[in-house]
Amino acid sequence: MSLDRAPTTALARPLTLPNGVVVPNRLAKAAMSECLGDTRHSPTERLPTLYRHWAEGGAGLVLTGNVMVDRRAIGEVGNVAVEDDRDLPLLQQWATAAGSGGAVTLAQLNHPGRQVLLGVGNHPVAPSPVRVTGAAGVFRTPRELSSADIESIIERFARTAGVMVRAGFGGVQIHAAHGYLVNQFLSPLTNQRTDRWGGDLEGRSRFLIEVVRAVRAEVGAGAVLAVKLNSADFQRGGFDNHDAEAVLGWLEEERVDLVEISGGNYESTAFMGVPAEPVAASTRAREAYFLDFAEKVRGRLSVPLMLTGGFRTAAGMAEALESGAVDIVGLARPTALEPDLPRRLLDGSAEATTRTPRQLGIRRFDGMANLLWHTVQLQRMGRGLPPAPDRHPLINLADYSRHYAPYLLNRLSGASR
Repeated sequence: MSLDRAPTTALARPLTLPNGVVVPNRLAKAAMSECLGDTRHSPTERLPTLYRHWAEGGAGLVLTGNVMVDRRAIGEVGNVAVEDDRDLPLLQQWATAAGSGGAVTLAQLNHPGRQVLLGVGNHPVAPSPVRVTGAAGVFRTPRELSSADIESIIERFARTAGVMVRAGFGGVQIHAAHGYLVNQFLSPLTNQRTDRWGGDLEGRSRFLIEVVRAVRAEVGAGAVLAVKLNSADFQRGGFDNHDAEAVLGWLEEERVDLVEISGGNYESTAFMGVPAEPVAASTRAREAYFLDFAEKVRGRLSVPLMLTGGFRTAAGMAEALESGAVDIVGLARPTALEPDLPRRLLDGSAEATTRTPRQLGIRRFDGMANLLWHTVQLQRMGRGLPPAPDRHPLINLADYSRHYAPYLLNRLSGASR
């Protein structure tokens, strides 16, 4: 079958963001948690090595995975935390590697809030003392943040943003999705406060808006300021489409440069491709998980929208772009196996990603095997090795365990605290 050049044309078109920064094409390497920090949560040389793979891959926008704003609040073993300039030389190497192919680079800033696995951290915090459900013994009940705590975390987001931009990143993305702290403030299920940081949607959104304002004041208008926002949490009584649409309007008023649309949290894992409810055939055919929501809000908003999750074919990506609902297509897991996929989609030598992780064949465990499979690919590229898609999942589990052994030993010894 001959290649249709129209998808390539749509994907290759530059995008000028509201602050004037030009993204050279419409494909983004979306955020994935690399977990390649050391036992003190500092970056390692493996991050620049990994990001050189992606820089050469041709995406016009490259986003990092979680950069935590507090070393005491780590969501996963191996997360990088940035509080000051102590790791500036390695952060500069990371930024240089990520941008070496000409992409605009964004550091994703995050705070886990209550989503801290037992053993990774023993003192989680949240807007209200509401524990993660459905995972008894895995998550502790968080401590409710005081007003002073909240103000301090806002300052931390701004301080970390300033460090990352000084290191050479083109801007930052505030992670306000997937059940992490900012998302916890937005949801009435996890934010049961009655002070100015809770109550109605405006109160629950105050934390996000104040973080946006503090970050903008720190990095200036020349740096890109993006937000990752759930279209919904997919939980009854939680943050929903109507809430998301209102928050998007407020973010536009704050002149953010880009909003990435996602959905779900640790209790409802839509962002991992695990739907909260059966997916209609028409939605599956259109590939993207959250495209219907993007189409709904597009007519009322001008802020550029990025959509990540589900895209697999050049034609599907091009259709979403040409419709005007989406301005940038995000690719995450496909780039863990095919780091050069954006370049091949752009030059027409690939019509789709066809590689899929090898499964155990046990439905109950295949979700976790899939996550480990992708994580191991990032670890391999961080060591300068190519992805290894055909290995048995149990071999990946052994690799994963070997990678994390030093972190776990350090945790058990108490040396990291």
